[in-house]
Amino acid sequence: MSDRYDTDAGAMATITRQLVALHSEYYGKGPTKARSAMVNDTVVSILEGGFTTVEATLIAEGKSQAVHEVRRSFQAAMEERFRTVVEEATARKVIAYMSQIHTDPDLAVELFVLDGTGPEAGAQDRTDGEQGTNSN
Repeated sequence: MSDRYDTDAGAMATITRQLVALHSEYYGKGPTKARSAMVNDTVVSILEGGFTTVEATLIAEGKSQAVHEVRRSFQAAMEERFRTVVEEATARKVIAYMSQIHTDPDLAVELFVLDGTGPEAGAQDRTDGEQGTNSN
């Protein structure tokens, strides 16, 4: 394996670990599984199993729109923290950040578009840093 690959795998593992930590800290419950991958100038993090008991109850009662609205508000409030995680791990500027949840199955996706001027710019299809957690 090349050093560049090792660095990318380490960056993706760092991003995964830190995004899980932010979710755990601010929601009181983090995802049970998470992984991140870099493709060209894009970092995608998939977080599984992170709904709180309150959110799961609302979803079960047909009120998933309320969960979507609260999560969107939270992501807007947390954007700078999430961007910082990715910028520090990749040594590149995040030029766009998008976040989405899916209720069945329980998934969250964090998507970061990076500028094309950093040390990893133009790299193709990077592999992921995967982490399973036991968060409650």
